[in-house]
Amino acid sequence: MNYRQWLEQASETLNQANPYENGKNEALILLQQVTGKSRTQILAFDETEIDEKVRSNLTALLARRLKGEPIAYILGEKEFWSLPLNVSKETLIPRPDTEILVESALQIAKEKLQENPPYFGILDLGTGTGAIALALASELRPICEKQQTELNIIGVDLIPEVVELAKSNAEKNQLSVVFLQSKWFEKVEGKFDLIVSNPPYIDEKDEHLTQGDVRFEPLSALVAEENGYADLRHIIEQAPHYLTENGVLLLEHGWQQGQKVRSIFQENFWQAVETVRDYGDNERVTYGFWKR
Repeated sequence: MNYRQWLEQASETLNQANPYENGKNEALILLQQVTGKSRTQILAFDETEIDEKVRSNLTALLARRLKGEPIAYILGEKEFWSLPLNVSKETLIPRPDTEILVESALQIAKEKLQENPPYFGILDLGTGTGAIALALASELRPICEKQQTELNIIGVDLIPEVVELAKSNAEKNQLSVVFLQSKWFEKVEGKFDLIVSNPPYIDEKDEHLTQGDVRFEPLSALVAEENGYADLRHIIEQAPHYLTENGVLLLEHGWQQGQKVRSIFQENFWQAVETVRDYGDNERVTYGFWKR
């Protein structure tokens, strides 16, 4: 069997199993993973014969995907904000919607940096792969170095293994971010200009937890008590203790949670509370300013 024949067979199998995904694209990704060849090389030399060892490895990966396991877990990597990130089953897979949180944080951070402060601090709560913290570092580090502002970005996560994974991603992308083990604010010291978080916000009874990629992702990173609002509420209530004057808290949340999250912000005396919509025009990120 050659590349072309395997791709045709695997694509058909994947499309039958999940008609909503692109079977050919996924088959190509798996073939790239096992052979170490680029997409261009595979397609240009599609008559290349597949040896028994490669075919065995392809069969194993294809079986995992047919069971619904996310491609990112199979590959051990996912791209976010053009950064290649290691992923594991202890972390959420970074999603495009979270780039809305990064975009919003960058806009606010750049406005604040126009004042040319000597120091600028950012805290990322529940950092997971480190995706948000590292994306912010990649964009803000050059600005801060140019104007000689000391940039300090800290990401925290409850699970020690996840903290080590985030550290590996910082090293992989040659970005300076400090990652610490902490349950939300418990081991955090100092004050920050920005606090960002994509916390658990799904109701434990949500039917979507039994569908798609989330079936394989850690429930601890997805589900929160109080119908999904417990962690959002905790962060909103505690964040003022860790923010500088006029500091900003930005939270990602579910597409139907915008109104409730805004009300929690307002109940806790946050100012200028706004919600940003994602690429699907759904309310996705809410932020507020803290003024003493």
